[in-house]
Amino acid sequence: MDMAASDDIGERLHAHARALFPICRSITGAGLRETLAYIARHIPLAVTEVPSGTPVLDWTVPPEWTPRAATIRRLSGEAVVDFADHSLHLLQYSHAVDRVVPRGELDQHLHSLPDQPDLIPYRTAYYAQSWGFCLPHRTRLAMTDPEYRVMIDADVAPGSLSYGECVIPGSEAGEILLSVHSCHPSLANDNLSGIAVAIEFAKLWAAQPHRLGLRIVFLPGTIGAITWLARNRERLPHVAHGLVLTCLGDAGPPTYKRSRRGDAAIDRAAAHALGELGHADRVQAFVPYGYDERQYCSPGFNLPVGCLMRSPNGSFPEYHTSADALDFIRPDALAGSLALLERVLAIAEADRPWRNTQPFGEPQLGRRGLYAKIGGAGDTGSGAAAFDPVTMLWVLNQSDGGMSLLKIAERAGKPFDAVEAAAAALAEAGLLVPADQPG
Repeated sequence: MDMAASDDIGERLHAHARALFPICRSITGAGLRETLAYIARHIPLAVTEVPSGTPVLDWTVPPEWTPRAATIRRLSGEAVVDFADHSLHLLQYSHAVDRVVPRGELDQHLHSLPDQPDLIPYRTAYYAQSWGFCLPHRTRLAMTDPEYRVMIDADVAPGSLSYGECVIPGSEAGEILLSVHSCHPSLANDNLSGIAVAIEFAKLWAAQPHRLGLRIVFLPGTIGAITWLARNRERLPHVAHGLVLTCLGDAGPPTYKRSRRGDAAIDRAAAHALGELGHADRVQAFVPYGYDERQYCSPGFNLPVGCLMRSPNGSFPEYHTSADALDFIRPDALAGSLALLERVLAIAEADRPWRNTQPFGEPQLGRRGLYAKIGGAGDTGSGAAAFDPVTMLWVLNQSDGGMSLLKIAERAGKPFDAVEAAAAALAEAGLLVPADQPG
């Protein structure tokens, strides 16, 4: 990707974040639907509504939350905190309140960050009947009146949970699953960066034919993934590779968190891609905490789903605060994340096992024109896809139906693209067939 192209795509990615930032999203409700509607204007998207009260695995789809307005005012009428100023101000899933509250009681419903006194924290109460406000700690300390008027105009009532799916078929039954949480309000890195990258990646994937299909799910965190899994058990055997996308816009280097399996094809592809960029040290082991990879990797499903990000959740001071704003994410970082996602999935799709059709002795390569393709005994090709005779011999020798191309590249110490190019030449000459092809 040249610099001009990177600048252009980076601006497009950042524009998605700017358009979506003002929306107050939650795990249900109008903000989530508005976000899905925006995505649907850019890529094909089927939206599913699952009614409140629906059992999903060990959970139940919650009531729908509809916030309209919320303020804390002095009794003189002056607003101290106003939900209209920032969507983080209201504790998510707060129920309706309209009364004068003593300062001591009000303090039990306030959330602030003493160590970051100018920032608003992001807090939720999805499954508790509660109410509250999030505010800068400086503002909280300045609230010295004995009483305040609290007004929250919000409903928590039966409705539905919404999620969207973008499906781009491939030539085979297997699918790549990308999962993006779409429920956080006004958090640019920890939410909108993943949505933006997924939108533009869908366009790129759809522009070329692919062996594997692509399924991108845009859903609320935890309960959305659980709901999708409960409703799509029959699809799960088709998931060949999966990634959760999050925190892709900050200035930190890329990070990959392995799936529960630890050595799934997507784990090796992501580790290889990070190694190419000089970030082999940014591959993390699986832990059952973080984003929705922990749902896809729960032991009953154990899907090959890792997590692709830049700075991991909780590792940067802006995380889950009002500092995770539009100026925190960078167009060049977004563009770099998109390019990395392309590379990881290009490796994952190409990383398949082949079978040597002439496994008894070395086949005669010269009469098949294969030496001409490599220009003789040396590596005289150009670019990453150049390969030499030794690379071709490695591919022939190791293609027993069980070794994938990436495993061959790692064992041979050859670039993956060279191994892939050699396999393509051998397949064209009839010396390799896909391992799952009969005969």
